[in-house]
Amino acid sequence: MNDDSPRRRGRPRAFDRDWALAVAMREFWQRGFEPVSVAELTAAIGITPPSLYAAFGDKKTLFREVVDRYQRTHGAFFAAALDAEPSARAGVARALRAAAVEYTSPGRPAGCLVISAAVNCTTGSADIVTLLREQRAANTTALRDRIEADVSAGTLPAGTDSAGLAALTGAVLQGMSQQARDGMNTTELLAVADAAMRAWPPGEAADG
Repeated sequence: MNDDSPRRRGRPRAFDRDWALAVAMREFWQRGFEPVSVAELTAAIGITPPSLYAAFGDKKTLFREVVDRYQRTHGAFFAAALDAEPSARAGVARALRAAAVEYTSPGRPAGCLVISAAVNCTTGSADIVTLLREQRAANTTALRDRIEADVSAGTLPAGTDSAGLAALTGAVLQGMSQQARDGMNTTELLAVADAAMRAWPPGEAADG
């Protein structure tokens, strides 16, 4: 089985910052921001708390770095799918199908870290909740702008609800992430992705 998770080999001979980030990502992705303590993080990485603070600062700073890494790796599929297609409609179709695969990939936590990591956070983590909400909002805004450009170009019909379609896409992604965490498999999520695309008006470009 393909397993791209960090190997738990015990304490590394020398501190490997990239490896430590991969371990922290897995812990936050699997359990969320608040449930993972500093003691658990350092035990998983194989370092002492002072070493973690020296390398990353506090837990919140580490989490922000984890989110940045996630967005550049496992979470990059959505923007890549949009960029790979000539229209927003085809790009979203491709992205939702990619999400079905990514959210159920063997060897890593199910779903999306940016969607699930701040669920049920207390007021002490309000800045973390805001960070992830702003990440999601930025994606929705970028998609809305792409849809509006397609409407202007005639690729989508005049009067297309760009804000509504962008918000729908975000809601579908969030739902697919939770369904993956609840145990839905890739095939079932691909059916969700295909059903979601039926809400879109016909466009010049065929779905991916």
